[in-house]
Amino acid sequence: MTEEVVITDQDDLIINVGPQHPSTHGVLHLVITLNGETVKKVEPHLGYIHRSIEKMCESLTYRQFIYTTSRMDYLSSHINNHCCAMCVEKGLQVEVPPRAQVIRVLMDELTRLASHQLWWGALAMDVGALTPFFLAFREREMINDIMEETCGTRLTMNYMVPGGVMADIHPNFQRRVHEFLAHFKRKIDEYDELITDNIIFQNRTKGIGFISKEDAISYGMSGPSARGSGVQCDIRKLYPYEVYDKLQFKEIIESGGDCFARYMVRMKEMKQSMSIVEQLIDNIPEGDFQAKTKNVLKLPKGEFYSRVETARGELGVYIISEGGTTPYRIKFRSPGYSNLSALDHMTRGQKIGDMVAIMGTLDLVIPDIDR
Repeated sequence: MTEEVVITDQDDLIINVGPQHPSTHGVLHLVITLNGETVKKVEPHLGYIHRSIEKMCESLTYRQFIYTTSRMDYLSSHINNHCCAMCVEKGLQVEVPPRAQVIRVLMDELTRLASHQLWWGALAMDVGALTPFFLAFREREMINDIMEETCGTRLTMNYMVPGGVMADIHPNFQRRVHEFLAHFKRKIDEYDELITDNIIFQNRTKGIGFISKEDAISYGMSGPSARGSGVQCDIRKLYPYEVYDKLQFKEIIESGGDCFARYMVRMKEMKQSMSIVEQLIDNIPEGDFQAKTKNVLKLPKGEFYSRVETARGELGVYIISEGGTTPYRIKFRSPGYSNLSALDHMTRGQKIGDMVAIMGTLDLVIPDIDR
């Protein structure tokens, strides 16, 4: 629901968009200053789903705090947990078994595929195409079923633990992943037929929401949103973790800097994620799925940092330890917060109707921003 308020300047109008879901894909409140239909200013008001996750972590053990991050970017739950586990492992100097490393990367890339499918369906619906939303959920459901069989849940998996993964993969895991890949390879071309090559969609996205490479860097953008402006920022390539340095895949870069460029980055990334899964699914090493660790974990006194590439960009986990069983301080560097900061810059001078496409191609998940 949108509430309109006339302000002092006779030519300007302030409207409030949000903070109700799904108008802003979560409880985000935007105060927008308009001149006619042209956006003059966008001011995000945050905090509607703030749960003080960083403060909560200070009273949780190094095993427990990991799973609070499942509720931040809930579409990158595995990858968030992965980053936290790696940070704890860095402090403990634990070596993760090869089998666990491969399983982790497989789960990360399936998560990225599921996230990008939901993004694609939601973006298409935002700009007026309803059918793709149902098609996206058709493919995403297959991934959710795979996750449920191995992890026990479908969204907030809580599967990564310091030293590896909580349990070995289900006996059906490899077979079902192969079935999904065979199915998705046939269906992803439908995405292009329905949306990518659609002239209406192109008119809604090409030349809209432009941000230059220099400005994207200045705002601290990361992930597909930054790579759409030509920024090389894929953590899997720049700072490889687990087995990413042994895999063949491309960092997708587009130079357009507009909504269509950001759209194409994610579409091409889905194919790269499929390639990564294909390289690993029949090459999962034998052995332990978890390194031996103590029941009660104590990190040595010091500061530890790890980062990963989530579906939305760079997630960083920073831990300050005083040598006890709980962290003294934890700070999360979430991708959505920095990407949202560029929204005002990207929308100024655009039409209010175009703001929907701009927000859609930023792929915002509000709990990742509020924390």
